[in-house]
This record gives sequence, structure tokens and C-alpha cells, in this order.
Amino acid sequence: MKMFPLYFALVTALSIYSASVWAGVAIIVHPSNPLGNITAQEASKIFLAKTKTFANGKKIVIYDQEEGTEIRDQFYSSVTNKSASQVKAYWSRLIFTGKGQPPKVVFDDDEVVEAVGAEENAVGYVDSEAVTGDVKVVLEIGN
Repeated sequence: MKMFPLYFALVTALSIYSASVWAGVAIIVHPSNPLGNITAQEASKIFLAKTKTFANGKKIVIYDQEEGTEIRDQFYSSVTNKSASQVKAYWSRLIFTGKGQPPKVVFDDDEVVEAVGAEENAVGYVDSEAVTGDVKVVLEIGN
């Protein structure tokens, strides 16, 4: 009987953790950006800098979240099918060969929403629950 409170606490903690791991991810752009709904494959090309401009010819500005965050790991795993270490190695190769620069890194969902909402050519990803009217969702994964 003494184990019940410990067991209950463990089950509750795991439930909360599981819910946060499976939260949805939204890929967002500035509301005036002409980009419509996109596929995960198109998103992958954008975030790996294989697609560098929007259809209107404007250069894409990518906002990434800090390494080691759950949302970042979930995003890259879901969209690019790459682990955090694979993404890091990918950007290291591009930087070393002079073929690309990694995305701008911001601290959290709020900073991504703020940055994307302020820059017409920006794209980023956030937890679906962090989306505000300051941005437009072009792809939602999970939920």
C-alpha cells in the first residue's frame, strides 16, 4: 500500500510527459506571405535550405529553435526524418563546403512567432498551441 502514492505520481508524470512529446507542430509564415498549404516534403526542402526562395522570388528566412528542445527534435524527426545529430552534421557539411548557412536560432515558440510575425519572408515552426493571429499556419503535423 505504501507504493501506491509513488506509483500514482510516476504514472501522472509519464502521462504529462507523453502528452508534451506528442503535441502538434505548426509550420508558420507571416500572414501576408503568399505561401499556401505545403507538404512535409516541401517543408523539409525549406528547412534544409534545398529550397531557398518562395515562388515570388523572395529569399526565405528560416527560424529554428535551440538544439536539445523537444519541439526541435520532434519537428526534424517528423518533417525531415533526421535526428538531431544528423541535422547538426548536415549543417556542418554545408557550412564547411560554403554551400549554406544554418537557420537563425531563437529561444522558444514565443520568439519564433514574434520573429515570423515581423518578417514577411520568414518561416518557422512552433508547438501548435503557440500559434497566434500574428502568423499563418501552412502545415500542421501531429495532434
